[in-house]
Order: sequence, then C-alpha cells, then structure tokens
Amino acid sequence: MTDGTAPGNAPLRIAVIDTDSGFLQVLTKRVERLGWEHRIMASAVPLDTIVAMRLGAIVVDLTVLGPQAWDYLEKLCTTLPGLGVVVCTGQSTVAQRVRGLRLGADDWLTKPCHPEELIARVEAVVRRRRRAEASTVTGPILAGEIEIRADRFQAFVAEASIDLTRREFELIELLAGAEGRVLEREEIYQRVWGYAMARGDRSVDVFVRKLRQKLEKASPEWRYIHTHFGVGYRFAPQPADGSLAVEPAEPAPLPAQAREPARERAAPTFA
Repeated sequence: MTDGTAPGNAPLRIAVIDTDSGFLQVLTKRVERLGWEHRIMASAVPLDTIVAMRLGAIVVDLTVLGPQAWDYLEKLCTTLPGLGVVVCTGQSTVAQRVRGLRLGADDWLTKPCHPEELIARVEAVVRRRRRAEASTVTGPILAGEIEIRADRFQAFVAEASIDLTRREFELIELLAGAEGRVLEREEIYQRVWGYAMARGDRSVDVFVRKLRQKLEKASPEWRYIHTHFGVGYRFAPQPADGSLAVEPAEPAPLPAQAREPARERAAPTFA
C-alpha cells in the first residue's frame, strides 16, 4: 500500500478536472486519507497554471472540456511530458481511447468506475514516471543502432525518432534495462501497465509486436526483441544476418583413461 508520498518525502500532488459531485466526494475522501495534496477544477485551466501547480499527476474528464478536449489534452501532454495524465471519462469508442493514448495520456479509465481503481491507476502512472526519472541519471541506453532516451521518452536511430508511443517507450526501456534477462509476460504487464495481468490478456504480445515492427523498420539490419515461447521476451541486439560471434560451447571432459597425469602434461602455449 502506498504511503502517499512523492520523492523527498513530499506528499503526492494531483489535480482533477471533473464535475461529477458524487464521484468527487468519494475520491476526495480517499485522497485525503492518503495525505495527497489535491485540487478539484470544474473546467480547463490555462497550462501555465498547471505548470505552476508542480503536479505529480492529473486526472481529466474529457466531457468537461467540451469541443476543445482533444486539443487541450495534446497541449497538456506536450507541454508537461513529465506529468502523469489519466483520462477518466464516460463511455468512449476504441478509436477515442487509442487517440487519447497516442496524444500522450498514460492511462484511460471509463466511467462508471470505483474511485479506488482510479487511485490505483494514478499510483501506477506515478511509479512508472519515477522509474523513468531515475533512469535519466545514468544517461541514454545504447543498443545496436538504437539510442534510448528516458529524458525524452523516445528512442532514436542516427538522431531520427522511431516515433514510439508512451507505452511502447516504457516497454523498450523495461526490456533493455533487463540487460539480456528474459522477462515473463506477467512481470512486463505488472511493471508497464501497473497492475496484475488478467488471464488471457494479450496486451503484452500486441505491444511487443508493434514495437518490434517499428524497431525493424528503423533499424532493419538488427534484431532486438527475442521471443521465449511460453515464457516472455528478451532484449538483445543482434545483427539480422546472424554474424554476431557466438562463444564456443565448453568442451566435453575427456574420459578418465585419456587424461594425462598433471605432472607429465606440457605447459600450455599461446600464439
């Protein structure tokens, strides 16, 4: 369970753009128990005001924003790339949800929903943001022809952006950070989506496939993500033509009768 604090022991600070009084009443009580600093807003506010609030996350009901909703969401995500953005709004189409996520929203929750779930989504977004901020200390990750830049939430090949979505970037950052270790699907889902994977959910496979396609298009001479069937995925840059040298296997030990006594063996020589 969270202690409601942000880095430096400061309480998490969030804003909520919503006008659903019943929902807000329950949400406010829960947020107050967590010790979070919060502000409820009934309409869109200037982005300069959002910047000045120094928020950790913001929850937005797009229906409150009216016709300007999409423009506002895009400008919000562009102006504050380090801000966790959770859309919590009414019924929507797949196309609308995809559009919102591609504009930069970190998560999308459909009403009616329980405030407790919204809290959990916000916590998951903030955790991912903190990991991304921590990774900027060590600088970019270089792998094959790719440069992974956590400070820009993007990956590049020869300075050209691969144009990854936010979730695709979080996925490649996680896989590359595992340093060649195989990550199980459940672990990937937990760490990228922020909560346990439901039985039969194929989101990880779908996003890995999309990410792999983008990587191979931007860097066709290399292969980066390898599938371990029934387990998960491993990130290891390898030339597509298989020219990467492979270490020879350990030689099998000689039978006992073929071994020479140690005192009679000649000293090894090296070219």
